[in-house]
Parts: sequence; C-alpha cells; structure tokens
Amino acid sequence: MGNTPGGLNRQSGDRKQDGADKKDKKFEPAAPPSRVGRKQRKQKGSEAAARLPTVTPLTKCKLRLLKMERIKDYLLMEEEFVANQERLKPQEEKAEEDRSKVDDLRGSPMSVGNLEELIDESHAIVSSSVGPEYYVSILSFVDKDQLEPGCAILMHNKVLSVVGLLQDEVDPMVSVMKVEKAPLESYADIGGLDAQIQEIKEAVELPLTHPELYEDIGIKPPKGVILYGEPGTGKTLLAKAVANSTSATFLRVVGSELIQKYLGDGPKLVRELFRVADDLSPSIVFIDEIDAVGTKRYDAHSGGEREIQRTMLELLNQLDGFDSRGDVKVILATNRIESLDPALLRPGRIDRKIEFPLPDIKTRRRIFQIHTSRMTLADDVNLEEFVMTKDEFSGADIKAICTEAGLLALRERRMKVTHADFKKAKDKVMFKKKEGVPEGLYM
Repeated sequence: MGNTPGGLNRQSGDRKQDGADKKDKKFEPAAPPSRVGRKQRKQKGSEAAARLPTVTPLTKCKLRLLKMERIKDYLLMEEEFVANQERLKPQEEKAEEDRSKVDDLRGSPMSVGNLEELIDESHAIVSSSVGPEYYVSILSFVDKDQLEPGCAILMHNKVLSVVGLLQDEVDPMVSVMKVEKAPLESYADIGGLDAQIQEIKEAVELPLTHPELYEDIGIKPPKGVILYGEPGTGKTLLAKAVANSTSATFLRVVGSELIQKYLGDGPKLVRELFRVADDLSPSIVFIDEIDAVGTKRYDAHSGGEREIQRTMLELLNQLDGFDSRGDVKVILATNRIESLDPALLRPGRIDRKIEFPLPDIKTRRRIFQIHTSRMTLADDVNLEEFVMTKDEFSGADIKAICTEAGLLALRERRMKVTHADFKKAKDKVMFKKKEGVPEGLYM
C-alpha cells in the first residue's frame, strides 16, 4: 500500500514526457519511391556482382567528359579524312600518270601536218610535207569539234598521232610578210618618175579607193602591174611609197621566199599568201624579184627546177584563176623582164607594164636636191656639173655619191661637204660600177 502513490507518480511523469516529445516532433512526408511500376526482382548471382553502382559525376568529371568527347569527334573526323584519302589516292595517281603522259607527248618535238579526212571520232587520215598520208589515232584530249578537213594539226614525231590543233591557221611565213608599220618613204621622196607614179595610182590605188569610177565607165580595173627597169631606178622605192600612202593591207614578199625545200610547200605558200590577202582585203601584194620563180618554162632535169615551175603555175592560177581576186592588187618588180614567162605577162594577169628608165637631166636634178636637202654644203659646191654629166647615173648611184661625199668630209673632220668631195665620190662610185673591184684589192 505504501508503494502505490510513488508508483502512480512515476507513471504519470513518464506519460508527461512522452506527450512533450510528441509535441516537439513535426510532420514529415514520406520519401518518394525510387522507382515506379512493377517491383524489380532482386538480382542474384554473377549479374548482381558485375552490376556497377550509379555514380553521380562532379563538375571536374563533367569537364573531363566534354574534353574526351571533343577528342573523340576529332579522331572520327581524322578517320573519315584518312579513309577518303585512301579512296581518292588511286584516282589522283591515275590522273597524275595521264598528265605525265600528255606532257611527254607534248614535250617532245611535234610535226606539223594537215588533216585530210576524219574516219571516226578517234581516227583520221593525215599528211605531212615530208611523206605520204597516214591512218592515225586522235588522242582523247584533242578538241574534236574544231577538227575539219584541211586544218593544220600537230602530230607526234614517232607514232604520228594527232596531239593538238593549230588555232592560227595562217602560215608563220605569211604573217611575217604583212607590213605592220608603214615605210617612211612617200611620193615626195621620189625624184621624177611622175608618169610612173600616175600609172601606178590609176592601176593600184584608185580601184581600191574609188571602184565606182570604173563601174560608171564600164571597165574592170587592172588586176596587177609589173615594174621593170635597170637596177637602182626606184622600183622598190615606189612600192614603199604606195605602202606609205594607202590604208590597205600591204603584203611584201621576195620571189626567192616562195621557193621551198620540200615538195608542195612552194605552191602551198602561194595559196596561203593570196588567201590571207583575200581575208584582209582590200590589200596589195608586192612580189619583188619575181624572176626568181617566174622564168620561162623549159624541160627541167631536176626535182628542184620542177618544183620552181610548179610554184610559178600556182602563181599564174592565183593571178587569173577560177576564183576572182576581188580587192587584191598585185605589184611585181624585176630588172630582167625578158626572162619572164609570157603567160605571166599576158593581159588579164598583169594589165599594166611600167618601165623605169635611167633618170634624165630633170630627174637627176630633182634626185640631187632630195639627197642634199639635209646636207651642209660648202659655197663652192656646184651640183649642175654632176647633173649635166654624160655618165649614166641611176637614182641609187646619185644617193651613193651624196653618201660617199659626206663620208669623205667626216674623214677630214669637216662639217661641210665641198665640191672636191663630190668629185672624189663620183669617181669612186663610177669606177666601182664600171670596172668592178680593183685587181689585187684583196691580196
């Protein structure tokens, strides 16, 4: 009995303490489940031992991960590049090999020939000036759209296959014949020869500048003229004056240039010359020393002589052949007209023959005035003495006398030319002209 009150008090104290603990503790919601859905069965055995725990990376780990991903991307790009290089390497090697072959073909000396006939896209018949016709192949890099019969081509020097096309079809020798810069000589530099100047103006210049005058009167203008006479009488000088005064294309050629080494090259050059003149019309063709190819025909005993005659026949055909020349005028010059073939001189080819005689007294005076106009002459110089002389002077002889007199004055360090200088110069020029080189001069 005595223990009862004490025991009650102890129990009531414990209850009060539990109630205080309940008041201090707040409500906390339960933690959310780690997964949703069906309950996963617990793994057992080796699979449970190999399973890695979930690791949450820190900031330093994330930076390292980004770095490794970049390295991985770079390695992938490098792998793709190397794979592409391995795949394209055979093609590049093949292209380089093809280029080296083309360089070998084009780097070696090539022959120039003509395309005679196209067989198909890769074969043709070609010819060259040194041999017969050949059936050859056309290389793949040649532009076949520009190939046509008759065009100039480049051929390999050994297999003769077509390796290129000459874009400029004009023969290089013909392009050199074209006078790009007009000569400085004019009609005022020609002493005398008034009749000859008038005739060449009527036959060459007037048909090109005023063709309607000939149509109104009902005649055809002359096709060409020939200038003949002794050497040094001014034939080439008059042709230079024509080239200086006209605006037409001027082609000048020496007769010996038409004589070529290989068979058929001479007639081909003549055809090319007149074709270029026709393309550049109005034009004037001046052929100096025509007696080199225009001599009379005879029984030739060598291939060279027959080739010269074939060249002349082609020239005859071009002067008056089946095709009209149009605005192409021809000027021929020679000092041996008696040796020319009559077919070359007949009307229709050469309609006007202009003779250049030795100068008379009036012409001599004019030529002396032209050549001494820029010279410093002494007071004692009397040119009439040389004008009235009985010696036969040509225009070239008078120019040689004036030049020699000036050289004699320079030899004595004088700035004026005296009458004695002209006398010595005249004697020297006439001695060389009549007697030739003195005997024993070169001993």
